[in-house]
Amino acid sequence: MNILRELRSRFKTALQEFADDPASFANLVRPSQDAKFGDFQANCAMPLAKKTKTNPRELAAQIVERLDVADLCEEPDIAGPGFINLRLKNDWLQQHVNRLAGDERLGVAPTVAPRTFVVDFSAPNVAKPMHVGHLRSSVIGDSLCRVLSFLGHKVIGDNHIGDWGTQFGMIIFGFKNFLDETAYASDPVGELARLYRLVSQLSDYHATKARLPTMRETLGENQQAVESTEAAADPADKKARKALGKARSELGELKQAIGESEKKIEAVDNDSALKALAESCPDIADRARQETAKLHAGDEENNRLWNDFIPQCLAALQSMYDRLDIHFDESLGESYYNPLLADVVADLKQKGIATESEGAVCVFLEGNAAPFIVQKTDGAFTYATTDLATIKHRVEKFQADVILYVVDARQGEHFKLLFSAANKWGYSDTELRHVSFGTILGNDRRPFKTRSGDTVGLESLIDEAVVRARAIVDENDQTKKDADGNPAPERAEDERAAVAEIVGVGGIKYADLRHNRESDYVFSWDKMLANTGDTATYMQYAYARVCGIFRRGNVDRETVRSSPVAIELASDTERALAVQLSRFSEAIDSVVFDYRPNILTDYLFATANSFSTFFAECPVLKAETDELRTSRLKLCDLTARVLAQGLQLLGIQTTERM
Repeated sequence: MNILRELRSRFKTALQEFADDPASFANLVRPSQDAKFGDFQANCAMPLAKKTKTNPRELAAQIVERLDVADLCEEPDIAGPGFINLRLKNDWLQQHVNRLAGDERLGVAPTVAPRTFVVDFSAPNVAKPMHVGHLRSSVIGDSLCRVLSFLGHKVIGDNHIGDWGTQFGMIIFGFKNFLDETAYASDPVGELARLYRLVSQLSDYHATKARLPTMRETLGENQQAVESTEAAADPADKKARKALGKARSELGELKQAIGESEKKIEAVDNDSALKALAESCPDIADRARQETAKLHAGDEENNRLWNDFIPQCLAALQSMYDRLDIHFDESLGESYYNPLLADVVADLKQKGIATESEGAVCVFLEGNAAPFIVQKTDGAFTYATTDLATIKHRVEKFQADVILYVVDARQGEHFKLLFSAANKWGYSDTELRHVSFGTILGNDRRPFKTRSGDTVGLESLIDEAVVRARAIVDENDQTKKDADGNPAPERAEDERAAVAEIVGVGGIKYADLRHNRESDYVFSWDKMLANTGDTATYMQYAYARVCGIFRRGNVDRETVRSSPVAIELASDTERALAVQLSRFSEAIDSVVFDYRPNILTDYLFATANSFSTFFAECPVLKAETDELRTSRLKLCDLTARVLAQGLQLLGIQTTERM
């Protein structure tokens, strides 16, 4: 049972005669931030009184008169200018927490209106190792799939793999001209990635050299304009000062761009081998594009190479997903949709949705100056065309009610146009949603990079996390002692390695999921694996602590769970933990309201804190009576189950010994 939802429903009924939209005011019922104000607090009287020009405290009293919560709550208390404080009845709460203890779903009822969700997430480009930039989409998307499935929806996790774009023209050109056969034999994906980076660097070198003189010329002109404006500016003219500040800022950005361009050129010019390659391939970008065109046109050699590359690349991706415990129901690359694109464009044109403009085929959307291009002037199709074909496929194959795109925020404009075009095309009955997220930053608050400036590889990130976690596991195990005070480590080598993997991978996932998905965040090794604070390790310790209680008492959890002895809330601490455990359903529902896993991490952190207080203040194995001992063991077991289930929905494993 979702208690908050039930209370809001009852407030909605009580507010019927006071508001035209009682649901919006009922939504102002929220959990109390301080237990002294009760368990829940309704703040609806003040804004409603302002709207109706009445006394808020008197209005609160009238609302309470019409509020039917006597079976759930004690008499509501009106405080301050009109806050309505609610405290659950102890008898009701005790009965409720005992129901939770016997419920496999921990109070989370399956949805009464299941829908079919397609969740598009991860979506790496093949032939390049996954990097830290793929982490957020992968773990957020996986968590949403798990939560939606747990609620009873039909969920298709879809990995829309990039296996057909311009990257392959670059890789094929590199393979034909710069291949290190020994490296390819030992690490094919690593060598393909090196070839891609090499061709990309050389292409960028020539483009930057061609662009730099114009940038410098523009810099000189802008510098003179700023100096002239500074000399003539009136210090009292706010508008002029603002314009001058903007011009200075743009000048600084241009200087920075020129500096970065010069570094790119120097990196090649100062490396004799790179310089020789650059001089031998002045038209490398055009030649790489030609290889892409040949691949897409069905060239026998390029298609043979592509078919050689793909299985090895997919195997490398799968190894990363296996370590992350991430699974997909569908994994189709862009290549799958390529044969369908001509029909998409033809259908858009036939229906009058797409028209030709300056040689390209475009969808013009109301409110957008730039068109949505579905076929370029050279006849090539675009990502937009592929995405439209993908929507058609998902609706026809899965009858998708909702398609979620877990993609970084920088693609927001693309999805805005895509969804508008899809609606015009006839897919308005399917909810299309961009679940956007921010960037992982380093300590310099710039995108997280290695010391050499390369993007951090996801495999190396996981390896480092596991190494650090192993040090924690070893330290914990090596400090354990027997009854005589002698060292008594509990774990064998393979067990320590397994726990380190669980802790390391869990730490990475939780460190990402705990942040509001739309926010950027600074990656911190120390915070990620700390055994205190808002970390996966802290939750995993709380779960292992419960297991340790049962282990030390030689008590079987299943036996306790089936005991006829009921949970009794004999203290405020026990009651507080029971209230927190009763909010699990509320947390799950809140996650899917706006697709935010951080709401679940917040809940789990609060639960672990509540359990820590309970553990410190309430003896369990040494409780005063056998009945109280069993009651507290049941409360411990319920806590462990909630923590384990919550972490599982985040894609994080637990272990009985830390």
